[in-house]
Amino acid sequence: MENKIRICMGTSGISAGALDVEKNFRKALEQKNLTDSWEIMRVGDRGLFRDVLVDIVTPALGTITYQYVKPDDVEKIVESHIIGGEPYKKLKAGEDYEQFFKDQTRIVLANCGEIDPMDIEQYTEKGGYDALKKSLSMTRDQVLEEVKKSGLRGRGGGGFPTGTKWQFCKDAKGDKKYIVCNADEGDPGAFMDRSILEGDPHAVLEGMAIAGYTVGADEGYIYCRAEYPLAVKTLTIAIEEAEKRNYLGKNIFGSDFSFTLHIKEGAGAFVCGEETALLASIEGKKGRPNPRPPYPAVEGLWGKPTTINNVETFANIRHIITRGADWFSSIGYKDSKGTKVFALAGKIKNTGLVEVPMGTTIRDLVYGPGGGMLVKRIKLKGVQLGGPSGGCLPESLLDTPIDYTSITETGAIMGSGGMIVMDEKTCMVDVARYFLEFTVAESCGKCVPCRIGLKRMQEVLEDICAGKGKQEHLEFLQSMGETIKNTALCGLGNTAPNPVLTTMRYFMEEYEEHINDKECRAHECVELIHFEVMEDKCVKCGVCYSACPVNAIDWEKGQYAYINKDKCIKCKSCINACNFMAIK
Repeated sequence: MENKIRICMGTSGISAGALDVEKNFRKALEQKNLTDSWEIMRVGDRGLFRDVLVDIVTPALGTITYQYVKPDDVEKIVESHIIGGEPYKKLKAGEDYEQFFKDQTRIVLANCGEIDPMDIEQYTEKGGYDALKKSLSMTRDQVLEEVKKSGLRGRGGGGFPTGTKWQFCKDAKGDKKYIVCNADEGDPGAFMDRSILEGDPHAVLEGMAIAGYTVGADEGYIYCRAEYPLAVKTLTIAIEEAEKRNYLGKNIFGSDFSFTLHIKEGAGAFVCGEETALLASIEGKKGRPNPRPPYPAVEGLWGKPTTINNVETFANIRHIITRGADWFSSIGYKDSKGTKVFALAGKIKNTGLVEVPMGTTIRDLVYGPGGGMLVKRIKLKGVQLGGPSGGCLPESLLDTPIDYTSITETGAIMGSGGMIVMDEKTCMVDVARYFLEFTVAESCGKCVPCRIGLKRMQEVLEDICAGKGKQEHLEFLQSMGETIKNTALCGLGNTAPNPVLTTMRYFMEEYEEHINDKECRAHECVELIHFEVMEDKCVKCGVCYSACPVNAIDWEKGQYAYINKDKCIKCKSCINACNFMAIK
């Protein structure tokens, strides 16, 4: 059907009202007797979170995208665009939307927002399962060599060469082998895996099946957190549809290769993102990491050789097989090949998922697809890379290429791809305290460095933010952070001190101000805030007066604001409202 209405109905879209938008479109088309000439498609989230996103596709006008669509807007779009042939300008996506996608190279995300993830025919029309069929016509060594030659590295954070990991499992001795997909996405602000699973689940299933054929595994598990109910539902349907068409199951494509898949729902423990803890959870044990070696490739799930990769890694496999390793390795930078999906969040104009070639600089990502700072007059202070175990980099390092080596050299990590942009109103000491609070809460407590060391670091940071900091605290944080990195049992502990160590490395002046001057330049730490209006910065706009919930600010038009300290409750409403940093 030539006329289509595509509605982005991933978790982001549904939370914004996509179900009611779809309902109103169906109702409007029925009332106008247009049901037979229009197809309504449910697609996944496209990445730019301006939901609800709706595409109207016609031969005459091509694809016109509408953003922030509410159920009440449907009738206007139908009348103006579908019946009148004129786009509804009020909600039509403009330059910001185009800028977000312009510099992206969408490989993993190519189908997200374009196909119905619960309709396997739409996936196969885009070449789906051709890579699996091609792989079965090759020898296992040929497939493995292609993956190795591509230079693909694990997208879950470690960046270990995928082909090498598969080789270890293939060479391991065992009567039974497993493939496991790590979809336990626990980083705050990260939603790459969720969007791929909701928007293009068959790409992950196909990648897992190819991995199974290559290493000699006939069974696999997708470990997906239970907080992703739509992803679990989409995966369940996708597996059922693939089995009906013999893309999964017994004797796939008439070959001697069989492969079955199961879904294991996790309870949301961040530590289960670590592969040995994840395997323990699948087995029904407590999700706690185990010392390595032995590595899972040799002794993994139920003691059998196991290959573990994350969602994005598996989603790349089909493209490597169909387009070739040379094509894939031509994209990227140095020893980091292909593209990487990032979750852009924070004080930035365009938030969402961005897929760019490895080697793209942080600056190009922030000011390209990201659209720059949310409030232009407030400058960028830093970027948090790699989730809660990542690092905070200053504005001076924005030209750092995003690849495994360059990012690691800064003290941060690539992680799974979370990127939070912070402006001058962000306190870097408080940021370090926040992320450490998260990792302390999520630590399994099995090893002493995590259980005691991280907690002690958190307590010191809380003292610093409360104005109780001492000069010796700085030496303690540095020493304890390095000790934990070197002695913790698993990757969570090895990287948990990163936010503290990188903020101390690049923003030490803020720590010293907190300790020596008892001041927080970002006005975040309440105990260190002196609530006074600085007349040299105040523009007499009265925004702080309107924001104060207890009428503690006196102001008249054309006059400077004044804070009544007897009434002030230090809620920071005035500071958050003021874009001129005029309150200290």
